[in-house]
Amino acid sequence: MNVLSKIGLGAIAITICGLFIFAAQDPTKQISETKTNTTTQTSNFNDGMMKVRSIALPKSMSFAGERVPLEDTDVRERLDREIHVNTYWQSNMLLMIKKANRFFPEIEPLLAEFGLPDDFKYLAVAESGLDNVRSPAGAAGFWQFMKGTGKEYGLEINDYVDERYNLELATKVAAEYLIKSKARFGSWTTAAGAYNAGNAGINKQLERQDAKGYYALLLNSETSRYMFRILAFKEILSNPEKYGFYIDAQDKYQPIPTRTVVITTPVDDFAKFAKDNGINYKILKIHNPWLRDTYLKNASGKEYRIKIPEAGYYVTE
Repeated sequence: MNVLSKIGLGAIAITICGLFIFAAQDPTKQISETKTNTTTQTSNFNDGMMKVRSIALPKSMSFAGERVPLEDTDVRERLDREIHVNTYWQSNMLLMIKKANRFFPEIEPLLAEFGLPDDFKYLAVAESGLDNVRSPAGAAGFWQFMKGTGKEYGLEINDYVDERYNLELATKVAAEYLIKSKARFGSWTTAAGAYNAGNAGINKQLERQDAKGYYALLLNSETSRYMFRILAFKEILSNPEKYGFYIDAQDKYQPIPTRTVVITTPVDDFAKFAKDNGINYKILKIHNPWLRDTYLKNASGKEYRIKIPEAGYYVTE
């Protein structure tokens, strides 16, 4: 076989191999040949490009028994924004669903006990993402109280104890604040808006704009989005699969049962206290984030209720 013949055969072989490689790498061909139990893979791609679809809004919504006026164009568009932002921020929403499974069973009975509608658990999601966070402005805990407001409503806040991080006590204060706001404005929705902007701020705008409620007000960007973020969290967390979130039960964060240890004396060393109760310092602080130091003076003999998780949920070594 001469050189030219060899070159010719080599070119043909290369061409055939190239066709096979192209076929193997062609995403459209791959997708069309892949069979799955869902239509997501085939419907979301066209010529290798993923389709991002608009989400249909619910036909009706309510908050704390109060109807959301979705026939209002501005209201619909503001809700549309928050539902899309939170649906397509998938990592954040997945974590919200997982955390809600742990904390909603703790929050729901507290809301009922303190006289708040159940929907206010979504306000806690909007405020803190169900984390004991501290904002740059100094607001703290699930319910994000400022230091002055917390003290005004009877929470202890000092170097040793910060009850803004105590979920039970902070929920009670949030209920007191919101119930007062409801009595002032006549609406749970407007009370929720005032939780963000302050009662005085909302009242000023109601008078200035001669309006009757939250949905009729022109507000700053944060407060105008606030109620719609709450509504979006309610809608998605109540119907996660409708918005594409599928989480197996074992992958959600599970509630951790606790027992209560009551103390009325000083504690010299919380690390030792934790070990004496079968846990370690880290676990003690996870369940009692309101304890702010490694010891507690408690010269007044005040009663504190410390939560100790039941055995089997943590490794203590």
